[in-house]
Amino acid sequence: MLDATKTAVRPVHAPADHPKVAGEKVGILLANLGTPDNYDYWSMRRYLNEFLSDRRVIDYSPWLWQPLLQLVILSKRPFSSGEAYKSIWNEEAGESPLMTITKDQVAKVTKQMTDRYGDNVMVDFCMRYGNPSTKSKVREMVKAGCRKILFFPLYPHYAGATSATANDQFFRALMEEKWQPTVRTVDPYFEHPKYIEALAQSIERAYAQMDTRPDILVCSYHGVPKRYLMEGDPYHCQCQKTTRLLKERLGWKDTDITTTFQSRFGPEEWLKPYTVDEVARLAEEDGKKNIAVCAPAFSADCIETLEEINEEIKESFEEAGGEHFTYIPCLNDDDAHIEALCAVIDDNLDGWLR
Repeated sequence: MLDATKTAVRPVHAPADHPKVAGEKVGILLANLGTPDNYDYWSMRRYLNEFLSDRRVIDYSPWLWQPLLQLVILSKRPFSSGEAYKSIWNEEAGESPLMTITKDQVAKVTKQMTDRYGDNVMVDFCMRYGNPSTKSKVREMVKAGCRKILFFPLYPHYAGATSATANDQFFRALMEEKWQPTVRTVDPYFEHPKYIEALAQSIERAYAQMDTRPDILVCSYHGVPKRYLMEGDPYHCQCQKTTRLLKERLGWKDTDITTTFQSRFGPEEWLKPYTVDEVARLAEEDGKKNIAVCAPAFSADCIETLEEINEEIKESFEEAGGEHFTYIPCLNDDDAHIEALCAVIDDNLDGWLR
């Protein structure tokens, strides 16, 4: 982390007792969902409490939701969620795969941004839930002299429960700064040509390594309640467009690819078809015994991909008679993905550094 005290100087013509001020630079703050610090009960409870108390995620009345959350859900769910995290945990690094991958992504983005802009930029990352917090990273950037900050939620598709709540937390952090920097937030990049190209290349590489071509590619996106779509959230439409653009780039037929939604939570209807049910239907009713699944809405592999898709959804497919299930990893720190992210960053830095 950049030490602002090494570059801070007293302004010209300022009195001797004037505080030193760090040299101006532009901050690029990447943000992802978050991760528990560990998979033990209390680490999981703290993380789940923060996540499930977010009104952008669960918008039920707190008078109804909080007693249920605190007295029922958080007394049980930390155990099951902890076991799921334990099954994918990076024991060597002592962190979740999402944390490891995000660090790798940021290291590569930092190199490219430094190559382009030198010491005029500072790149870092934060998490909406858990650590490192958005507040702490905004504070570090301001202290280091970032008079402009580009805030980049690492979600290709906009949703109130992802992009919007990340932005909310960023704006809350800014409220506590004496000298607020000028800021920009990054638009969703679900149709950016380089993002679609990175997705296509990852699919092509995976298919090239298979002995038998899958009968269909399932693009599984994180779900949200259907009610959100009816209230104006564009997430569903953006996911559908990503699948269409990917299909067109690959030169495939409509029957070669499909869109589904996973991670349903609670009793109300969510976006359909549900991935866990659809893969079983594909095996039972359509006779598609060889499928591949990818997760275009996730910028990094996490609990929803490594555990939910590669374990729970795979099991649903195999129990329905499916024979060959291939999970195609997220783009993670793939060079084409980093190139896409940097292209989005460059577009948003226009007028600041170019």
